[in-house]
Amino acid sequence: MKKILIVEDHADIRRLIRMTLELDDYEILEAENGDIGLQMAIEHQPDLVLLDVMMPGSRNGLEVCQALQARANPPRVLLLTARGRSEDLDAGMQAGAQAYLVKPFSPLQLINTINAQLENV
Repeated sequence: MKKILIVEDHADIRRLIRMTLELDDYEILEAENGDIGLQMAIEHQPDLVLLDVMMPGSRNGLEVCQALQARANPPRVLLLTARGRSEDLDAGMQAGAQAYLVKPFSPLQLINTINAQLENV
């Protein structure tokens, strides 16, 4: 069973993502900010991290992504953000993300992107 960590500060968005993912057979973990998300990713070693970019706390999503990618055997990272400019996408890819979805996204977009990321894991 693949393990997915959702790191998102808005509880409603976390709930919607969880409901979308529960249609498939995933172990789902949740964190409400980057600090907790990084700690949980290190502890639980998820296959994929769904990571909001703008979050409260001492680390934003780009910083969490960089920290995860610097570790041995890093998880795949899918950034979720309301910021859709090309420079935002470039910053996400430079931080080490494998994929980037701009909010609002459809459940089908999310599932298709997750499936593509987990194909080779």
